[in-house]
Amino acid sequence: MTANRKGGRKPKIDKATHRYVFRLTDTENARFLSLLDQSGLDNKAKFIVSLLFERKINSVIIDKGAMDYCTKLTQFFGQFRAIGVNYNQIVKILHTNFGDKKTVFYIGKLEGLTIELANICREVLILSKKFDSEILAKKQNL
Repeated sequence: MTANRKGGRKPKIDKATHRYVFRLTDTENARFLSLLDQSGLDNKAKFIVSLLFERKINSVIIDKGAMDYCTKLTQFFGQFRAIGVNYNQIVKILHTNFGDKKTVFYIGKLEGLTIELANICREVLILSKKFDSEILAKKQNL
């Protein structure tokens, strides 16, 4: 025994000085106690610490900008599909209601607008890939 001590237990090297308090409802407490019994630990504080630090805790970060982008992109492709359905209906109407010359003329105009729409769709796909590789990939690495 050392000269400075008069007795008792050895002082802890890393003393636990931080304290947290939380309250549980009756049902939460019953569940907590059953989990404590299943763990085999007899000390509630050690049980809570083991739950907090020995289990991996997954955290989910929700990026509002990315969600908005995906929502708008989904709406855009929904409209794009609707245009495709309308395109088929217009071609059928042109064939049934107009002569060959008018049908060819209007389908030619429709074809030009469709090419324009396809170019816009291609640009959206390029921007989406760029957004995915530059923005979302960086956020996943954080």
